[in-house]
Amino acid sequence: MKIGNLELENNVFLAPMAGVTDMPFRILCKEMGCGLVYSEMVSAKGMFYQSKNTGKMLEVDQRERPVALQIFGSDPEIMAEMAKTLEDAPIDIIDVNMGCPAPKIVRNGEGSALMKTPELVGEIVNALVSVQKKPVTIKFRKGFDDNCVNAVEIAKMAEKNGAAAVAVHGRTREQYYRGTADWNIIKEVKAAVDIPVIGNGDIFTPQDAKAIINHTNCDAIMVGRGSQGNPWIFKRIIHYLETGELLPEPTSEERAKMALRHAKMLIDYKGEYTGVREMRRHLSDYTKGMKGAAEMRGKINTATSFQEIEALIKQYYL
Repeated sequence: MKIGNLELENNVFLAPMAGVTDMPFRILCKEMGCGLVYSEMVSAKGMFYQSKNTGKMLEVDQRERPVALQIFGSDPEIMAEMAKTLEDAPIDIIDVNMGCPAPKIVRNGEGSALMKTPELVGEIVNALVSVQKKPVTIKFRKGFDDNCVNAVEIAKMAEKNGAAAVAVHGRTREQYYRGTADWNIIKEVKAAVDIPVIGNGDIFTPQDAKAIINHTNCDAIMVGRGSQGNPWIFKRIIHYLETGELLPEPTSEERAKMALRHAKMLIDYKGEYTGVREMRRHLSDYTKGMKGAAEMRGKINTATSFQEIEALIKQYYL
């Protein structure tokens, strides 16, 4: 499929997730066939003030491309100015976060709060499209709350102002990640616009992926929580969509070996102190449902080195 002038290998994408979709994880998902990976959300103001942490989040490895950089903010001028600085960066798509439900983000008028101001959504998209040549996309929710379900209006506003595609999460901001994603709203958005629509929400299995495509007629899907500790999901979804055959889930040994590799990559990238602590969360996902996982996680949470992580994983699973 195509988004703007960008040709993609397939229509199965990795959703942007704060604290999850950093470079090491994106590379692992790309190796499993993911058609497009999204970065963690990056603050446009953080870019403007040249924050050290923000600078690290802008880094891209050629192995993960094509990659979409997701930025957030509410000032069209600052966002456009920062987008312009990415003109020569190894980034293929600029995506705007209009769905983050975090209270701190919403209080600043950013993330899902933008859904309450459709005109501002249009201004932001137009500003980004006007200053650089990379495709601009947005990701948003069903609405802000049950009294403000306006995903169709937001999608039309984005298309009118030059967006190359939209991604829709079938929950309101008020829901956070509770309840069930409403795929009907994705279907309504797909019927309302001519640009590609990416469906997001409650995709945890290959069968879920096929079901959301069949139900909504969306052009692509975006896997979020279903990919945590499970980069294999991309390979399994793509194979199922192409052949109807369901590949087996990874074995405990495969999951343990992938977790070890992920830990090594994360520590090499962020240093041992940060890498070990961030890996604790990932290890919880990799070992979910595995024998002895709770006991092992308790010990992992006191680990301070790769050697300790490696020893514990080998002790329990290899």
